[in-house]
Amino acid sequence: MELLILIFLPLAGAIVTSFIKGGAAKISALGFALLSLCVTIGLLAQFTPDATTQFAVNYPWIQQLGINFHAGIDGISMITVILTNVLVPLIILSTFKHEYKNAGIFYALILFMQSGLLLVFTALDGFLFYIGWEAALIPIYFICAIWGGKDRIKVNMKFFVYTIAGSLFMLLGIIYLYLQNPAKNFDINAFYALNLDSYQQGWIFWAFFIAFAIKMPIFPFHTWQPDTYTEAPAPGTMLLSGIMLKMGIYGVIRWLLPIVPQGVNDWICVAMILSVIGIVYASLIAFTQKDAKRLVAYSSIGHVGLIAAGIFTLNTQGMQGVMVQMLSHGINVVGLFFVLDIISSRLKTNKIDELGGLAKVAPQLAIVFLIIVLGTVALPGTNGFIGEFLLLYSVYDYNAWLGAIAGLTIIFGAVYMLRMYQKVMLGTTNDLTITFTDIKGTEKVVLYTICVLIVAMGVYPKPILNLSEASVQHLLEQVNQKLTGVN
Repeated sequence: MELLILIFLPLAGAIVTSFIKGGAAKISALGFALLSLCVTIGLLAQFTPDATTQFAVNYPWIQQLGINFHAGIDGISMITVILTNVLVPLIILSTFKHEYKNAGIFYALILFMQSGLLLVFTALDGFLFYIGWEAALIPIYFICAIWGGKDRIKVNMKFFVYTIAGSLFMLLGIIYLYLQNPAKNFDINAFYALNLDSYQQGWIFWAFFIAFAIKMPIFPFHTWQPDTYTEAPAPGTMLLSGIMLKMGIYGVIRWLLPIVPQGVNDWICVAMILSVIGIVYASLIAFTQKDAKRLVAYSSIGHVGLIAAGIFTLNTQGMQGVMVQMLSHGINVVGLFFVLDIISSRLKTNKIDELGGLAKVAPQLAIVFLIIVLGTVALPGTNGFIGEFLLLYSVYDYNAWLGAIAGLTIIFGAVYMLRMYQKVMLGTTNDLTITFTDIKGTEKVVLYTICVLIVAMGVYPKPILNLSEASVQHLLEQVNQKLTGVN
């Protein structure tokens, strides 16, 4: 019952909020988002950090096709549930200084997306997973298309085509698995138990991998991302970068690795090379960016490339690094895009060369922005450090050359992020930036909360590692047993 409340509370909030006009809509949305956070805290308090699936529900849905509403939470999905329900209230709160046309619909779409995301992260039925996958896509499409920038229609169409194409590949894979299942259902454990040959696993690997690689995104499936992040309204960019891309990461871990381990093993070198190419490529492109929002967008591709590489090392250190970094990246990138939204809303520009000296007129913003940047570049003592250390260690252990190249993400990231900070915050003010005002009200609440999370996770990451460790080890054992033919 608790899990049903977790999944459907944001949906109920979306329905209610859609009928509310004006500024009251944001209050309603925030209230439902905070209630969802409270439900998450309650589940976390009851959660036992072992390898079992907890709070499970399994109800017949479309019995003729073997489709059940089957969902549950283990240590891996708990990480993503926490990420979703911590960030959504912060994202909604970050909008309080803005007025959106048709506010009730705008905030209802955010809550609808939250419900879809939670369904993705808890689904234990393949068809249910696909429904959640599409349910999370539809709201963000309309958020970007209606409230985005001047090129939103063209950019959003590219985003939609990419993601729908990936979804169709995944749907084909799910239907094929269903047809191969003697029980004729979509249960995830039945999919895990299928005895597929190498050829079958190979094409199913690519059907799923393309869908997940587009969502993360991994090179060369990334081309929709920078333009979409730039043209989307700030809350849309935060939802996409902070939470939605984690759907792809989660999908690889939950659905790809255990179902087709031989397919993964056969194509792991290609997946690893694409991930590492993405790290270097995105970092080099980030150096050339004149727009701060696009710089952060390319930075995100680089960090996600490292996360993907960590997954395909198929070892505990790498997978634990993924767990921590999913949380860290989500928190940091939401903080970065919110700071840039504050600057853009006041000065009407994100062009780096047009800024400068903001630290003199906004010292509080300068401090919180520095903390977020340091978390992003993985300074020891911040949330980015432990995750990236585990990821780099695991990639280096897999292949020393790939590990050395992947390590460039930290070096490059530190250079272009600190250079951006220097140009935006330090130096002398100009005629534009002298008018800038410091953060206040809800801006402080959001940014201070993010900074506290960055420091707390950096100083004491053990609770997060403990939360996922047993589930990660169990999943890797399943993969290894199938690879060695042990049942």
